[in-house]
Amino acid sequence: MSPSALGELLSLFEENFRTRGELGASVSVWWRGEEMLAVHDGWRDKEKNRAWSSDTLVPVYSATKGPAAATLLMVLDSRGLGPETPVREVWPEFPVAEASFAHLLSHQCGLAALDQRASVWDHTEVIAAVESQAPAWRPGEGHGYHPRTFGFLLEEPVRRITGKPLGAVWNDEIAAPLGLEFWIGLPESEWPRVARLYPGKAAAEDFQSGFYREFNREGSLSRRAFGSPRGLHSVQEMNDPKAWSAGLPAMGGVGSASALAKFYQAAIGAIESPLGDRVRQALSQVRTSGDDRVLIQPTAFSCGCQLDPLDAGGAKARELYGPSVRAFGHPGAGGSHAFGDPDSGVSFAYVMNQMELSVLPGPKSLDLVRALFS
Repeated sequence: MSPSALGELLSLFEENFRTRGELGASVSVWWRGEEMLAVHDGWRDKEKNRAWSSDTLVPVYSATKGPAAATLLMVLDSRGLGPETPVREVWPEFPVAEASFAHLLSHQCGLAALDQRASVWDHTEVIAAVESQAPAWRPGEGHGYHPRTFGFLLEEPVRRITGKPLGAVWNDEIAAPLGLEFWIGLPESEWPRVARLYPGKAAAEDFQSGFYREFNREGSLSRRAFGSPRGLHSVQEMNDPKAWSAGLPAMGGVGSASALAKFYQAAIGAIESPLGDRVRQALSQVRTSGDDRVLIQPTAFSCGCQLDPLDAGGAKARELYGPSVRAFGHPGAGGSHAFGDPDSGVSFAYVMNQMELSVLPGPKSLDLVRALFS
């Protein structure tokens, strides 16, 4: 780990506040079991009444998916089950008969959008909608990101196996032993620490091509996927403690950069943790890659995490996760970003409250990642 790289990363972090409209943010870098950099700056609110401090927490949207996937994998592993286990062995009513948990966790089951109306606040209602849904595609026919249904697809097997919500298992059996200040279901005692989120602003050109053109086209799969199930669509709603405490595994995690980066130290095996070898392998091993039916660009997924897709020559098509082809993690809407790299032993996390309009990490975090590996 180069001191000059950390220095460059710190300089760029500070530059985000000067020229990129950063309001409040934290970044954490771990290497081979030690936190090498933990820095924060800015404000929890636009009124600048509450400074962003070392104990500030923030909602991270889909950066929750990595920890949530690890929870399901750990629960399966503890019962002698794993990625190749048929989902119907645990959940007999699952609508895709041939699906394994690897298919479910890597967005291959075609259940990104629901035809039956269901509220994000009603688990039973969503599961009924899932069970009655005809898949838009089947395993072996490609993949497409499940932005919201993913959490319910993970939650239901955990409930059936353990009798507990996924968030409770994460909080008690992974986060607590590792000392992670990251919750899927934030207790009321921690509410005062949470920063307020602010939405990104769209320019006209943002809607002319690719994902956002599809997202804004009535009836498109992308639009339906990001609207299923209904509710909790606005950033304002995510600032409500109801959202923090609901324990939604696809998008409801609240925590710190240090906690996310330390989680990925556990995921790459750099520190002792409740995650066994089979869980870590499942999180890091590519299960599907290619054109994403929902995000309208190439993506690659393991069992619950993203990796950078490779081009025809085996080179990275982009570097959200640094130069290693084995690095894996998961971003969150608006800019949160976290990953681990088993080759270098590095893990990284960046969280903020001034969001950008992007489904993948933007320049505020990606410049930090580039500096880290320079």
